[in-house]
Amino acid sequence: MTETLKNKTSRAAKILDILSNEYPDAACHLTYNNPFELLISTLLAAQCTDERVNMVMVPLYKKHKTPSDFLKLSQAELEDELRSINFYRNKTKSVLACCLSLVNEHNGKVPQTMEELVKLAGVGRKTANVVLGNCFGVPAIMTDTHLNRVSQRLGLTCNDKPEKIETDLKEIIPDEQQVKYSHVIGQHGRTICKAKKPLCGECVVNKLCPSAFNI
Repeated sequence: MTETLKNKTSRAAKILDILSNEYPDAACHLTYNNPFELLISTLLAAQCTDERVNMVMVPLYKKHKTPSDFLKLSQAELEDELRSINFYRNKTKSVLACCLSLVNEHNGKVPQTMEELVKLAGVGRKTANVVLGNCFGVPAIMTDTHLNRVSQRLGLTCNDKPEKIETDLKEIIPDEQQVKYSHVIGQHGRTICKAKKPLCGECVVNKLCPSAFNI
């Protein structure tokens, strides 16, 4: 039997309430001091752990604070800095291209709209949502691998593509709760609802989850 949108919205609210109490300090796992740092770190975090990106970028941001600073580095110099990050060569190109766009089109400032952000080199909706939600207080569903997996298991979306997952969740998660949802669901995915072996017996929302004990 297909769950009605009303029931799904109500169930999502209960899940969010429980998980918010379980993870009151859930937040972005990337370390940043401003929108520019979060933008670049999010670009680099694709197919790489946040921990690795933080390890590389926290000291690098102390030396290179602005898009203009990064553009003073050659491709080879930045590649050397990013060498321990997965796909560092392609990501180096994306970072430099993004910095060039910021300098040429936005006076070195990170834009505050989805439309402008996704026009930056290497920036898709996922990266844009991370920046908008964490830095500018804009309602945002941050479709990282943890959020996608857990939302699917919870039956809050049946889609695989991030943009469709985002659309599904925006239908049932109120605007003012979307950033919180992204953080607590992501934390739950890291802690309990793991990719290979979810710990359903330890899950505080297993009674609200159609996938509990079936994976």
